[in-house]
Amino acid sequence: MLTLCGFAASNYYNKVKLALLEKGVPFEEELAWLGQTDKAASPLGKVPYLKTEAGTLSESTVLLEYIEDAYPAHPLMPADAFQKAKVREILRYLELHLELVARNLYGEAFFGGKVSDAAKEKTGAQLTKNVAAFAQLAKFSPFIAGDTFTLADCAAAVHLPLVSSATKIIYGRDYLADLPVGNYLKLVGERATVQKVHAERKANAALMLQRAKG
Repeated sequence: MLTLCGFAASNYYNKVKLALLEKGVPFEEELAWLGQTDKAASPLGKVPYLKTEAGTLSESTVLLEYIEDAYPAHPLMPADAFQKAKVREILRYLELHLELVARNLYGEAFFGGKVSDAAKEKTGAQLTKNVAAFAQLAKFSPFIAGDTFTLADCAAAVHLPLVSSATKIIYGRDYLADLPVGNYLKLVGERATVQKVHAERKANAALMLQRAKG
């Protein structure tokens, strides 16, 4: 039995959780807040990490690829090597060039902090460039990499809403507005797996807020 460790308010945790649910892989969840993680399992103290019969693994994309390799039923990657690489390419753009950049805004957008004007300007310029590049790769036909739900969708379903929300809050406009993201999120939001992940994310986010208030 696999054990997914972390907390459900994390989009990276939910990316892996969604893949497990989509593939129908049995797993348990173990709540581990930042600062309370098993450093032997996740040396940088990050979430999520995964306990397996063979040992532990960290880094969410590594977990996705392990799950896909270890549980080949209900594949979330194409069989063709090139198409598989295209899914990985989109996944990399989503995480490295969109979500990670937008993360610079989260402190002010979601957590009551303050981001400097210089940081906002730099982040906005980088996102403008990166969203245009991402638009050349994303298919939205109807899924992010084509006609099949893949690991890239597991990431897109949890990352894109944050990028949209953060940019709307900070800049007064959605940097993804020119892409069919709204229709895409509505489509994937009809999946029972996505609904489950979102519901449990909201519940865990409320718990996280209670913890922050003491």
